[in-house]
Amino acid sequence: MKFKYLSAAAMGLAVLMSSCDATDLKPWNNMTDASYWHTVTDLQLYANGLLGNFGGATAYGDDVSDLMVQNSADAYLFGNVSINTVGSDWDWGLIRQCNFFMNRYEQVEGDEAAINQYVAEVRFVRANRYFTLIRLYGDVPWFDVDLQTTDTEELYKGRDPRNFVLGKIIEDLEFASQWCVESKTSGRPTKDAALQQLARVCLYYGTYMKYHNEQESNGISSQYLLEKARDASKKIMDSGKYSIVKAANPSETKNFAEWPLPYSNLFVQDDLSGCAEAVMARYYEYPTLTHEVGRQAGSSGFGLSKAFADCYLMANGKPIANAGSGYHGDNTLEEEIQDRDPRMWQTIATSRRPNWTSAGSAADQQMTPWDWAGTIGQTSGVTGYAVEKFHSSNMAQWQAQSSDFDWFIYRYAEVLLINAEANYELGTCTQAVLDATINKLRDRVDMTHLTTSPEVDAAAWDYGYSVAPLLYEIRRERAVELINEGFRMDDLKRWNAMKLLENPMTMVGVRITDDSKAFYEDPNNGGATIGTGGRETITLNGKTYLRCFSNTDMYSDGRKWTANDKRWLYPIPETQMDLYKLHGTPLTQNPGW
Repeated sequence: MKFKYLSAAAMGLAVLMSSCDATDLKPWNNMTDASYWHTVTDLQLYANGLLGNFGGATAYGDDVSDLMVQNSADAYLFGNVSINTVGSDWDWGLIRQCNFFMNRYEQVEGDEAAINQYVAEVRFVRANRYFTLIRLYGDVPWFDVDLQTTDTEELYKGRDPRNFVLGKIIEDLEFASQWCVESKTSGRPTKDAALQQLARVCLYYGTYMKYHNEQESNGISSQYLLEKARDASKKIMDSGKYSIVKAANPSETKNFAEWPLPYSNLFVQDDLSGCAEAVMARYYEYPTLTHEVGRQAGSSGFGLSKAFADCYLMANGKPIANAGSGYHGDNTLEEEIQDRDPRMWQTIATSRRPNWTSAGSAADQQMTPWDWAGTIGQTSGVTGYAVEKFHSSNMAQWQAQSSDFDWFIYRYAEVLLINAEANYELGTCTQAVLDATINKLRDRVDMTHLTTSPEVDAAAWDYGYSVAPLLYEIRRERAVELINEGFRMDDLKRWNAMKLLENPMTMVGVRITDDSKAFYEDPNNGGATIGTGGRETITLNGKTYLRCFSNTDMYSDGRKWTANDKRWLYPIPETQMDLYKLHGTPLTQNPGW
C-alpha cells in the first residue's frame, strides 16, 4: 500500500510552529511553542509538514530550454526581461521554518537515532532550498537561526559568498545521508535520496566552476566537488538496492506488441513503492491525492524541438548525420523514427504508442492517425513533436485532477548519469564505468553500447567550445534519458553552453515536405492548414520546417547570451534592495540588472 506522508493536521502544525510570531500565538488545540517540544512524535509531526517541499508531478520540467518550444517566445530565453518583469524567489520563509525546528529540537529527550532522523529530514529540506537560492542569486545570506522581526541586524545582514553557503549545503546533505531512514517504502526522505542530492549539487557546481573558470574559494574547488559527486553516486550504485527497470504496462493501459514501452511505461506506474529505479518517490492515490500530468502531457501546447529530435542516435549507436548510420530521413515522422533509439518514439507522440484506451477491445488499442498528426495544432504541440512522456493511454488519467500515477522525486538513472559525467571530468571514465552507468540505460531499450571511443558526430552541436566525443555522448545521453524532468536549463548553465540556444533548429518543429504536408492537411488526420492562412513555415539550410515564432529575426540572433549576460543570475527584487538600504546595509545587485 502506498504511504501518504502528508496530512492536513501535520501541515497545519508546521504552519503554526513556524509562523513569524509563533512564540506569541495563543494556544491552538492546546499547542504552543512552550508546550510542544517534548517527544520524538512532536519532531515527526513538524517534519511531516515540510515534506511537501520535495516537489511533485509536473508536465513542464524543461519547457524553458533548447529542447522544447513554447507557444510563444519565452521572455527569459530571448532576453526580454527587466528587473520588474522577471520572476522572483527571494523568499526565506522555508528557511525560517527549518531553523525554527533546528533551534528547538534539542529540547526533546529520546533515542538519538530517532531524533536525528527528523533533524536530518529538516536539514535535507533546508539544503534543497538553499541550493535553489544560490543557483538563482549566487551569493545569499546564510541563516541558521529563526529570526524575529526585531532581529534587524541579522535580518538585513549582507550576502554570504556562494561557496560558503555551498559548504553548508554539503554539511546538511551529508548529515541527512547518515541519519535519514533506509526504507523508501516509508514515504519519508531516505539516506540514498540525500546522497543523490549531494551528488547532484556537487556535479552542478563542480562543472560550473570548471566551465566558468572559477578558482577555489572558501575551501571548495571544482576537483573537490567532482570527487564528491563521483563518490556519492558510486556509494548508491554499490548499495545494490537499485537497478534500471524495463517497466511493464501499468494497469488499464496497452501497447502494440511490436513496440514495447519499457522506458515510457516507467513514468505512468500506479505504484512505485516497489520499483527498483525509485530512490525516492511521491505516491498518489485517487481520490485522496492526485495531480493533472496525465491530462497535461501531450496536450500542453508546447513541443519538443527539431534539434532535440535530431539528437537521438540510431539504434545502432551512430549519429544520424554520419555515413552508414542507416538514417531514413525526415520526409515524414514515421520515417524519422525508424530504427532510432527506442526512447524517441516513447517520448514523442507517434503511431507506435496508443494514445487512449478504455474498454479493452481491439479497436480501443488503435490510435487513429489524427491523434498524433494533430500534434501540429496549437493545443497539442507547437512543433509537431508532442511530449508523450508522462502521458498515460488510460483515459481515466486524463480527467481533470484525476491522475494518480506515482512520481519520481529521485530516480536511479540520474545517479548513473552523474557518475559517468563526474568520472569523465576527473579523467577516470573507463569502459567499466560506461558499462556500469550509461550502458545500463541503453540496455533497457536494446541500444548499442557506448564505448570510450565513440564516432564523432558529423553534425555535432556547437557548445561554443570544443567538446571531446566521449563527453559529447555522455551529455547527449543525459538529454535523452532525462528529458522534461527539469534538468536541462541547469545543465546549460553549468556547462556554460548557452551557445546551444542560438541554434535555429531549437526553435522549429517537424520538417514540412510534400508527403508530410499532404498527410497533415488530410481531413481524416486533423485537417491542419500549413502555409498561407495556417501554420507558418521557415526554410533553413534548404529545408522547410514548422516555424514556431512569427519574427524571423529570432532565428538569427534572438537568444544569444554573452559571457557576462545578466541572465546567469536572477535580480534581487527592488523592494528588497530598498529595504536593505533603509536599514543601512545596501546590497549589491547582481550584474547587469
